[in-house]
Amino acid sequence: MGKQLESITVELKEFIEDQKIFFVGTAAEEGRVNVSPKGTDSFRVIDPNTIAWLNLTGSGNETAAHVILNDRMTIMFCAFEGKPMILRLYGKAKIYHKRHRRYQDFIALFPENTGARQVIEMHVDLVQTSCGFAVPFMDYKEERETLNAWSSKQGVQGIETYWEKKNTKSIDGFETEILWDSQEQ
Repeated sequence: MGKQLESITVELKEFIEDQKIFFVGTAAEEGRVNVSPKGTDSFRVIDPNTIAWLNLTGSGNETAAHVILNDRMTIMFCAFEGKPMILRLYGKAKIYHKRHRRYQDFIALFPENTGARQVIEMHVDLVQTSCGFAVPFMDYKEERETLNAWSSKQGVQGIETYWEKKNTKSIDGFETEILWDSQEQ
């Protein structure tokens, strides 16, 4: 059944690499709790206690707003194929926008994407596995290309215009800092 570990083992890293989707949970001290599904080739295990993932442009920017206010994050993977398992990574996250040096350090780990919005780095302080016996089997068919096609069509300037309209504040009105002209962080 379930186990709690201090770090990501080699076996769990392989499990993560095989998954097609993961879920990110964040919350500020007040307001709504956000759970976001993430896909594409956007997740990396950096070392046993550090992960990074590429946050692509979307209709909201809740994760960024929450991490700025409260750095707690939970990431969950579910086995929809093969041996049943749920894997949760708990930790403290930092968000890096394109203007940050750490963004530049991480971005080369991911395929090029016009819609790249932020890179989130998380220090993992607890790893938990559970059975996943009730998670249904689902067959992976293929990636959806809709988001990438939309981003490419917008181009860099179009994406930044979209951020200005849709990604500067969370649904609770929290700042995402996406377009701030701040100094290196």
